[in-house]
Amino acid sequence: MSTDRLSSMSKEVKPESVSLCPLGTAAAPEQELLCIFGTGDFGRSLGQRLLQSGYRVVYGSRRPHSCGPVPQGAQVMSHAAAAQSASVVFLCIHREHYDFLATLEPQLKGKVLVDVSNNLKKNLYPEANAEYLQRLIPGAHVVKAFNTLSAWALQHGPSDSNRQVYMCANSAAAKQAVAEVATKLGFTVLDRGSLTAARELEDFPLQLFPEWRLPLRVAIGLTTFFFFYVVIRDVVYAYVDQGKDISFRIMVSLANRVFPVVSLIMLSLCYLPGVIAAFLQLYRGTKFRRFPDWLDRWMLCRKQLGLLALGFAFLHVLYTLIIPIRYYVRFKIAASTISKAKENQTSVFDTTTAWRTDSYYSMGILGFGLYLLLGITSLPSVSNALSWREFSFIQSKLGYLTLFFCTFHTYLYGWDKFLRPSYYKWYTPPAYMLCLVVPTVVIVLKLLILLPCVDRSLIRIRHGWERTNPEDDSKKSLLT
Repeated sequence: MSTDRLSSMSKEVKPESVSLCPLGTAAAPEQELLCIFGTGDFGRSLGQRLLQSGYRVVYGSRRPHSCGPVPQGAQVMSHAAAAQSASVVFLCIHREHYDFLATLEPQLKGKVLVDVSNNLKKNLYPEANAEYLQRLIPGAHVVKAFNTLSAWALQHGPSDSNRQVYMCANSAAAKQAVAEVATKLGFTVLDRGSLTAARELEDFPLQLFPEWRLPLRVAIGLTTFFFFYVVIRDVVYAYVDQGKDISFRIMVSLANRVFPVVSLIMLSLCYLPGVIAAFLQLYRGTKFRRFPDWLDRWMLCRKQLGLLALGFAFLHVLYTLIIPIRYYVRFKIAASTISKAKENQTSVFDTTTAWRTDSYYSMGILGFGLYLLLGITSLPSVSNALSWREFSFIQSKLGYLTLFFCTFHTYLYGWDKFLRPSYYKWYTPPAYMLCLVVPTVVIVLKLLILLPCVDRSLIRIRHGWERTNPEDDSKKSLLT
């Protein structure tokens, strides 16, 4: 009886245990099918990323059997068949080839069309590509997206490239569908509103270093000014006053005077707007009033100013290292040695000069070392690993220390030369004296801010305290 009962139980349990495998298979979700028009570099890279992210991909092509290589696992059909099979269609083709899409209006009606196109220059057409596409196929939902990414970015993934995908469209449902795809690919979606913003998105890839324009102009302006300044003071003056041709010094000697001058001025320009902002807040007695536009723009480009300043400091270091191997320097040393040997003369060791030169080199090395630290911590991969307090300590506290070391380095270089009339050629001061003006002002103003009475007031203001205006108080009392 027990045997019959076990056999009957096994018969009842067996069907349930066997049905687990097909049940799991049926529960697996079907992969979504996406369509791509265009088998160029961008279309192939996009298809590869979609396949890696779990999507099925079908390409629409004029020549389905001879369209060239496509990612393994993707299908190739005619434009009409591919558009009919998917609800989201990526258009990886140029605007001049959009005309054939009008013949596919029945297949594209109600579909989401993702326009990834860009133009060769701004204002090439009277309307944005996405707006033209929406007018060409009014029954579709056009979304402008993915145009700020490159094929390289899609191949290597968001970890090695830009993580942001800008998007605009008139349909909220269409934007949501494209945003889900972008998020699954690992990108961050930034919604820029309706399709009227397509022109702005299409202009993004055409911008050439927009955040670097002002710093580059400052760097080029300072370099040009000081280069001609030192050429006139040294080369032209020597030729006019003494009849000597020392134009060969332009390539190394004069360049090595210009680079540190520009570097120090640009480094001080990184910290001058912060000092101005602090005194402006003290004057206003509040932090809730906006800074002037010029000051806002200045503060936003401080990182670029600092990196350019570091670049000029690198050039100064490299040019300084080659000084001992220059022909002119070796010739002067050999001539001086032979002259003293013939005249049986020896040089007396000067302890003061030794202290000054060693201190000069030491300050330069310390300043350049901190310079490098500021540049390294400004890299996104490094700054993302730091807390805000750590980043602020390096960029602010150590930044001012860097400015002090570099300024002191320049003062030691000049030493007492500012007292000698022979250094004022044509009544003009040397370039290094001019470059000391801005950093000295910044350091003095920063020391004033660090005074206990001033520092306490500034901290209170930045914590939300506001100085009341007596006139406002009188008006409030009259109203009450």
